[in-house]
Amino acid sequence: MNSEDSEENLETLQEYIDWCFDVIVMKKNQNACSPVKSETPSSKRSRPADSPETTSPTGKSFTDILDSIDKRLSSFDARLSLVEILHREFKSLRESLEFSQQQVETLAAENASLRDSVKSLTENVTHLNEENKKIKETVIDLQARSMRDNLVFSGIPESAEEDAEATVKSFIKTYLKLPEDTVENICFERVHRLGAKKPGAPRPRPIVAKFGYFKQKEQVKSRGRELKGTDFSVNDQFPKEILERRKVLFPIRRSLIQKGSRAVIAVDRLYVDGRLYRDVSTTPWLY
Repeated sequence: MNSEDSEENLETLQEYIDWCFDVIVMKKNQNACSPVKSETPSSKRSRPADSPETTSPTGKSFTDILDSIDKRLSSFDARLSLVEILHREFKSLRESLEFSQQQVETLAAENASLRDSVKSLTENVTHLNEENKKIKETVIDLQARSMRDNLVFSGIPESAEEDAEATVKSFIKTYLKLPEDTVENICFERVHRLGAKKPGAPRPRPIVAKFGYFKQKEQVKSRGRELKGTDFSVNDQFPKEILERRKVLFPIRRSLIQKGSRAVIAVDRLYVDGRLYRDVSTTPWLY
């Protein structure tokens, strides 16, 4: 039912109630003032309320009108009850919506706080990673410095009960062709084989020799060209990380030399025509 129908029904109901009120009041006045019925405008249009034949201007009896009024009132009561129920439901929904809005606002605030915390943690992790990288590079550098006076001799056959220092001096005289008196004056702090002995290994274990003097080490190293075409080699000793970096740089150096550039590897850095070679994809440790 729309609002226009409701207003029309209310007007009709009001007319019925007013008419009944007029009839009752007029009857009471007639009983109090005169036993004789007077011809008034109200009496012309209606009969006494206690007469079973009394009818309304619409042609209905008072009983029917009252029943109709009662039904309409009951109908309006039911509608009012429904409106009250709908109002309570609407109020409940509004409270629920307000609560949900508060929850959303709370979650948004918590999310912003968590986002700030994550951002702070990310920055801290980035900073820690940078610090860790610096520390790692410092440790690698210290290891490389501690190996600065070391040479690794590879390919020298092993023998039972061998004297590693005597083996290295014999190798230097025989294969590196240094004078015997020069070799005898070489001072070693320590000479030993690398790793544990493995029976049936295809190649002998390398020998690490720590020289007492850096100049003597460089003198022996400079004779490495005498080993070209043999199964022997003499190289600086480096930490594992630097060895892996040098493996990456050697092919690049070879390619640059073929193109006519002057390329030199110093520890884990490649210099091309006097300038440091930097490439994020091949030399990430420089960034």
